[in-house]
Amino acid sequence: MDIKLIKTENDYQAALARLEVIFDVEPNTAESDELEILGVLVDEYENACFSIGMPDPIEAIKFRMEQPNNF
Repeated sequence: MDIKLIKTENDYQAALARLEVIFDVEPNTAESDELEILGVLVDEYENACFSIGMPDPIEAIKFRMEQPNNF
């Protein structure tokens, strides 16, 4: 297991590629630990680099009112 911090876009892409490879590993293995740690690192990187702020409350209400009622 060779895990390092995700600091660049290349690091991020490499982590995503590794996650794809080990996504369906057996629980309680070294690879499942790696999967969990990489997941946390990817989440932190995405929150820092691709964060989406909260919408304006009035705009959110207007948007919802414009949506079709699909009940």
